[in-house]
Amino acid sequence: MISIIEIFHSLQGETTKAGFPTVFIRMAGCNLRCVYCDTQYAWEEGIQMAIDEIVKTVESFHCKLVEITGGEPLEQPELPDLCEKLLSKGFSILLETNGTLDISKIPQKVVKAIDIKCPGSNESGKFLYDNLKHLSPKDELKFVISSKEDFIWAISEIEKHDLLSICTINISPVAGVLNNAEVARWIIDSGKNLRLNLQLHKIIEIK
Repeated sequence: MISIIEIFHSLQGETTKAGFPTVFIRMAGCNLRCVYCDTQYAWEEGIQMAIDEIVKTVESFHCKLVEITGGEPLEQPELPDLCEKLLSKGFSILLETNGTLDISKIPQKVVKAIDIKCPGSNESGKFLYDNLKHLSPKDELKFVISSKEDFIWAISEIEKHDLLSICTINISPVAGVLNNAEVARWIIDSGKNLRLNLQLHKIIEIK
């Protein structure tokens, strides 16, 4: 059984998949408490659902792109089995994780979108760098920044671990905290091939 907060159909708001119709599976529980978290309701206990029940619900939306998010999905022991079942049904999967737990058991076909927490989150220093060896060019990394200091820290991590040689790197300003145009200028001035990752679902309200 997997603890689920909600399953819903909307547009993907982040990563290189932004703008595409997506079925979201939000799992319950998280091992972090980021100060800017906008899904604190996912910290609560969810509804227990069997894998087949989850898959049936996803199929009802007739959409082939699925995002598994949370909370922190990797806290759910049956997550790899759910991924395998969805893949066998022809779904494409995007897994959003905070990067503090081992991703090695997640099927390679799953696109991983992994967050590396900056100091402004109050949860920095917990990233499991061993996860990097399980990534491929199809996967994505994300730095959520709430200040220029966070951006400078992110650049240092990118350089230290040669992250641009691994996959796409997203720079995501905390909504309502930073000026997006200013962050865009930081990226341009850095001379690095980074992606400005604005939260589409914060910019538009989907009816």
